[in-house]
Amino acid sequence: MATLKLQDIQGIIVRGYSNLDAACFVLLRIRDAAATRQWLSTLSDQIQNSQDRPAETCINIAFTFEGLKALGLDQQTLDTFPTEFKEGMTAPYKSRFLGDQGDNAPNLWDWGGTDSAPVHILLMLYAMDEVRLTTMYEALAGAFATGGIEQIRKLETFTLKDERGASREHFGFRDAIGQPIIEGLSRVGSPDNTIKAGEFILGYPNEYGLFTETPTVSAQHDRHNLLPNGQNGSREHDLGRNGSYLVFRQLSQKVQEFWRFLDGVTQKTDGASDSEARLKLAAKMVGRWPDGTPLVEAPDQDNSDMEDQNEFAYHHSDPYGFKCPFGAHIRRSNPRDSLDPQPGTQRSIAVNKTHRLLRRGRSYGKPVSPSLNPQEMLNTEASGERGLHFICISANISRQFEFVQQAWVNNPKFNGLYSDADPLIGDRGRNEEVSFDRFTVQATPVRQCVNGLPSFVQVRGGAYFFLPGINAIRFLASFS
Repeated sequence: MATLKLQDIQGIIVRGYSNLDAACFVLLRIRDAAATRQWLSTLSDQIQNSQDRPAETCINIAFTFEGLKALGLDQQTLDTFPTEFKEGMTAPYKSRFLGDQGDNAPNLWDWGGTDSAPVHILLMLYAMDEVRLTTMYEALAGAFATGGIEQIRKLETFTLKDERGASREHFGFRDAIGQPIIEGLSRVGSPDNTIKAGEFILGYPNEYGLFTETPTVSAQHDRHNLLPNGQNGSREHDLGRNGSYLVFRQLSQKVQEFWRFLDGVTQKTDGASDSEARLKLAAKMVGRWPDGTPLVEAPDQDNSDMEDQNEFAYHHSDPYGFKCPFGAHIRRSNPRDSLDPQPGTQRSIAVNKTHRLLRRGRSYGKPVSPSLNPQEMLNTEASGERGLHFICISANISRQFEFVQQAWVNNPKFNGLYSDADPLIGDRGRNEEVSFDRFTVQATPVRQCVNGLPSFVQVRGGAYFFLPGINAIRFLASFS
């Protein structure tokens, strides 16, 4: 097992900063490359690494492909980045399999879209409270103009927690439970959920026992010798070592539409609401009860002893989807041991391990109801927007994020289904003749089909970012 160079790895890869409740994400555009490199040189010493846990504030930074171009990287270096990163998130063919069509089309996005100002830099700021966050942001923003950059947008966040202090998302469900464990860190867990570091961090072996493709620069361009030598005796210097890729998607959540739809399809014969049936159907769509209890372990009601439970599989305990439906959100996004070949075996788990994602997102917008009670969310008159800044980290955007979106989340035939996309975030249809708006609840003797699901999530913006190691940031600041 390779020793991780934590001092060179940006902290967001290793931890989600759960002790820092306040955060904002600042989208920047480079106007003057030379001035921006000088600004970056000053900022590089403030970037949070993975070795130290921040107590009060921290900063991480990432770059789009267009941002690296604007910063002045030469074409030879740019050509070494993987195709999916160079193409970005808005290529027309990607919009089809990512589900970015109709109301989610990139030309309608608030940022990062085809008709939006280009985003070059993502500045991620975290603090223990809003006062410290504001102070940090204002100090940084004061240097934007002299640093040759302009602010495109500042994305605020809002931390949602229940009475026990556990993270929740706007639909009311526990969040950030099913995270993979990076091999080589102090956190330990099930071997089935422990993933090789190279799946998330460039420069280390991945689940195939190989090194994921990494960007490189010629030795002559690394005049300060800031970067390590390339793999396998290459004369190139490794720009990607200890870095990764970050996928960012701003997802607006239609909270009241979600609960009102469920209320409508679970009403009693006399038209009265059935709160128990409504909650159960919501849990079936998610794959967990709101407190986090997995349905595969407790299909009939939540269990406080299991609300953090993540050590479970599907094939042997629920082969027919009677406990947790095949199309449930968490069963799609992490099928665990239910994949071919040989579901229920280590071969199946090995396949699953090559498609895992580290999630580092934050909610934004005030909740419809502070209590996150479904009945209150149904009846409250809410204004404003709320949702999730979805952030995930992977060493291979194509094999991890894009594969999960195409093959699992938006695949209407996932796991033997016919016209079901992910009930929460899936694409509802390709055209007027074909729609994937069904959710199937497997049961015996007769399955239940919920038809006419609307879209509960709308994409507001997004982009792919390169998340360099800290020495690579210093290289980018010195490059000329």
